[in-house]
Amino acid sequence: MEWERVPGPVRTCCETLWAAGEEACPVGGCVRDSLLGRTPGDWDVATSARPEVIQGLFEHTVPTGLRHGTVTVLLDGMSLEVTAFRREEGYSDGRRPDRVVFGVGLTEDLARRDFTINAMALLPDGTVADPFGGVADLAARLIRCVGDPERRFREDALRMLRAVRFAAQLGFAIEEETAAALRREAAGLEQVSGERVRVELEKTLLSQRPELCALPVELGMLTRFGAPARQVDLTELAVLPATPEERWRGFCQKTGLDITVLPVERRLRRAVLAEPSPVPALTGGELYAMGFRGAAIRTALDALKSHISEYPKDNTKEKLREVLKKAGL
Repeated sequence: MEWERVPGPVRTCCETLWAAGEEACPVGGCVRDSLLGRTPGDWDVATSARPEVIQGLFEHTVPTGLRHGTVTVLLDGMSLEVTAFRREEGYSDGRRPDRVVFGVGLTEDLARRDFTINAMALLPDGTVADPFGGVADLAARLIRCVGDPERRFREDALRMLRAVRFAAQLGFAIEEETAAALRREAAGLEQVSGERVRVELEKTLLSQRPELCALPVELGMLTRFGAPARQVDLTELAVLPATPEERWRGFCQKTGLDITVLPVERRLRRAVLAEPSPVPALTGGELYAMGFRGAAIRTALDALKSHISEYPKDNTKEKLREVLKKAGL
């Protein structure tokens, strides 16, 4: 992987840290996406520097998460999350570490991450630090946890939905042991807030493989949101427009999930709950061929929609022609 492909502000950030005698390297999803030939959405940097050192080296910073070692560095129009190497200990709430220990090395920092494909770093010589086999899993198109998958999911239960989401977005399969642990630990998602669940589900729904949302339903992860644990076929979602309104509506109709239980915008809730407008069997082109013109086409379509809303079985071309005739249209 060549440093020339790394955006200028990221290189500047790392070079500033190197000049101060610190280690620094891009890590995580940006390395994964670069190796896949995708354009990274975000660039994260891991460093041996403590948060206070990071803040002292850069003019414009935001103390995003000092407790966990993260400082947002603003450079040339880019926002970079720069995080100190750390080890995490204890996850009593199944979400956040109880204690963060700084002063560890890069390999130990990578060891705390969720999946092997997210546990890689770009080193100053252009090679990729890959202590857990992320490059091989990229080639095999696999989502595999770093270390013990049960431990990873118990640390942060949202990782189970992230596994599904990455599989959907990248077109990967979930590795066998990781999938087995996902099934065993499914109940842990009860600890995760509805907001975090919504975000991961929506990313999966808007991917090219929204049908993978069937897995959390099957495993009973979404029962508290009204979706009973059962097998469900969601293959039809892929043909719907990739918009939150269309995909959430289709998902809720297929699974029984109650959109009002999830923290979503009022606009989206209304769109999902709205009854879909009926589509008449007679098209506007066919009405034009029948002699309708201009506003008369819209008037006829509105009349037909109103009729088939009340009499759905009448939605055939023959029946609708009779409806127009009787209505004097």
